[in-house]
Amino acid sequence: MKLDNLKHGFDVSTMPMDPLADYWSPGVVKALNTEHWSLTDVRSRIDLEAWQGFIGDLPRDPYVNQRWKRMSWLTLNGQGDVEEMGNCPMAQGGAFNDAESMADRLRYYDPLTSEFLSRPDVKAFVRAWARLWSIVPQEPILMQITGVRGEGQVDPLQGQGIHADGCKALSIMVVNRKNVSGAKNHLYADKAGSQPLTTTTMAPGDILHLRDDKVFHSVEGIEQQEPNTPFERFIIIINSRFVDEFQNRILRRHFPDAVLNETR
Repeated sequence: MKLDNLKHGFDVSTMPMDPLADYWSPGVVKALNTEHWSLTDVRSRIDLEAWQGFIGDLPRDPYVNQRWKRMSWLTLNGQGDVEEMGNCPMAQGGAFNDAESMADRLRYYDPLTSEFLSRPDVKAFVRAWARLWSIVPQEPILMQITGVRGEGQVDPLQGQGIHADGCKALSIMVVNRKNVSGAKNHLYADKAGSQPLTTTTMAPGDILHLRDDKVFHSVEGIEQQEPNTPFERFIIIINSRFVDEFQNRILRRHFPDAVLNETR
């Protein structure tokens, strides 16, 4: 099903109202509409300490050095509740990923745990995020917990540099940040980085919303602050409405009835 053909699918106006309609302040919506990005926080909405407890059992990322990761494909059902869609690999075309270890290949990861996804504050977060971006039932939502840990220095993007993720709706939330120097986030109006928009260092609970088809982003390298203590920085990435034809092709293969942002 094409997103452009929603008159043949779902009408957002008939969906049940989410009791957390005020999850995001009006300033978030205004900033996204005018600047194409917004920085806010969700510390009053989630149990951040509990979310941090799900970092310890993350498997190593088999494609990226010093990274750990889980991811799941989620969607809303007709009642507006969050459901898991099932297994599907992550796929980023070379137009959206400059890293040789990740571009133009299928990447398979273990799913987010049922203990995490069943949490009421996790479900409320996903529902509120979907409302922010006007995501409709059966649109795939990719949610990841990913990050780096170790000693010395590391490039958290592992060669991606200034890039876009190949979607229209993207948000990045910092879950934890321990013994870390650096990791400043940069936003640009162009991939070359000649039109900087802002630079910020995000704290745990901060979330950066991006219209990924209009804004490019990068993050500086991470450095160990105290030399005798390992560092770690983990984030949640949640995105949807993909413009990457490679990802959409793989989604259609695994989820034939999904509502996709397809272009011809």
